[in-house]
Amino acid sequence: MTDRVTTEGISHAYHVIDPVFVDSPQYACEPLSHKLGMTVVLKVECLNPIRSFKGRGADYLLHQLGHHASGYVCASAGNFGQGMAYAARKRRSPITVFAATDANPLKVERMRALGATVVLHSDYDGAKQAAREHADKTGAMFVEDGALASIAEGAGTIALELTGMPERIDVVLVPVGDGALITGIGTWMREKQAGTMIIGVVAEGAPAMEMSRRAGRAVATERTDTIADGIAVRSPIASAVEEMARVVDDIVHVGDDEILAAMKVLMSEAGLVVEPAGAAGLAAASKLRAQLNGRRVAVIITGGNITDEQIRRWLVPG
Repeated sequence: MTDRVTTEGISHAYHVIDPVFVDSPQYACEPLSHKLGMTVVLKVECLNPIRSFKGRGADYLLHQLGHHASGYVCASAGNFGQGMAYAARKRRSPITVFAATDANPLKVERMRALGATVVLHSDYDGAKQAAREHADKTGAMFVEDGALASIAEGAGTIALELTGMPERIDVVLVPVGDGALITGIGTWMREKQAGTMIIGVVAEGAPAMEMSRRAGRAVATERTDTIADGIAVRSPIASAVEEMARVVDDIVHVGDDEILAAMKVLMSEAGLVVEPAGAAGLAAASKLRAQLNGRRVAVIITGGNITDEQIRRWLVPG
């Protein structure tokens, strides 16, 4: 990341981020707690205009950068692009988002509805390179999710809200994509609630961030193979890996079958319809239930952008 993520930045972000993104629901879900043998605190980040936590970091970044006449450009699997589109529209700045050709069609549709020009490329890494080239040609400002401290500080406001609960959180389970969310949450918790464990969760078919954390450096994989597109990282950002290492206790992986099971139980026990990446934290809670028995565990529900076809296929087959 370009700068060190700080609790001061997170505190400032909380007070200036668009109110539609902050103070999201956070509560102990009794049915899930009973089922898993721990107190499951759900932090629900899919009840906002873009259905994900990404609006926090995008809005804080553009609050600092302001209007940009030549516009902004980024690459996204969909949720960060929506956050950038929402924040750019509010500031009347043009925004171009490059995405993979197989990106979630609902996310692509929503980015366009929010005013973004969406360009589809072969895959996410190709989209990111095309976004850089677009910035060089047009003078637009290239924004890389995971590489900027402001984005992590915006995401870190989730932890600020969790520490405002009357009872202390023992463990936070955080889906890990580019690393901004877990770095922001970990930075706040390390200083404001020392002793809280920060555990990242990756998809088994996209293990690059787990491999990178264990190697102590960015490790890329040849491909990803998971339904959790929101955390399907193939080539980590070196500076994001370095920042993440300061504040994370462990990273675990969950398979697609475990993610699907978590999606189903979130719908049946909490009434939440979430996308695969959004359910990764609960999948990890189930996998680690023996280790987490009796503890108070915060599970970040990161997003709920799921298509009708995916709902029929994954949640209500037949």
